[in-house]
Amino acid sequence: MLGAITGDTIGSAYEFCNTKDYNFTLFLSESAYTDDSVMTMAVAQWLLADPRHTHKKLEETMVEFAKDYPSPMGGYGTGFYRWLFFPKELSAFDDRYGPLPYRSSSGRHPYGSWGNGSAMRVSAVGWFFDTLEETERVAKISAEITHNHPEGIKGAQATAAAIFLARTGKPGRSPG
Repeated sequence: MLGAITGDTIGSAYEFCNTKDYNFTLFLSESAYTDDSVMTMAVAQWLLADPRHTHKKLEETMVEFAKDYPSPMGGYGTGFYRWLFFPKELSAFDDRYGPLPYRSSSGRHPYGSWGNGSAMRVSAVGWFFDTLEETERVAKISAEITHNHPEGIKGAQATAAAIFLARTGKPGRSPG
């Protein structure tokens, strides 16, 4: 998680002003945490607080963190901002990616995203579980609450699996 948040903070100054220079300055005066860091912390809190790893508790935790940190650098993406703060304004989505995995009483549901937000917030999942299967299962839950496009789900699963494999050294085995 520290690596994800450090990378997010370092990259924040270059997000709208990309560089191909590998000798760039790591921390600039305008470097700051972004929505991805806030949601990384929310996912970690969800893992610790909800042993069943439910969509409902993840939603509550993400919304709580966003209310506590409403203005990260770069803000929240348009669709995600609506999901967080104005769920009644979410338009309905068809089922071209299958049935919606989650719809809460607040009106929050996945909104067709296939962006990288689900992969950006999932790092804690790669550290939390003892098997690759459980890591991928919970990474899917962490993604599908907002990202119901298969590529958004795969991105979160791939990121969490890479962290799990780097941590354990072998697929499907528990550490130690």
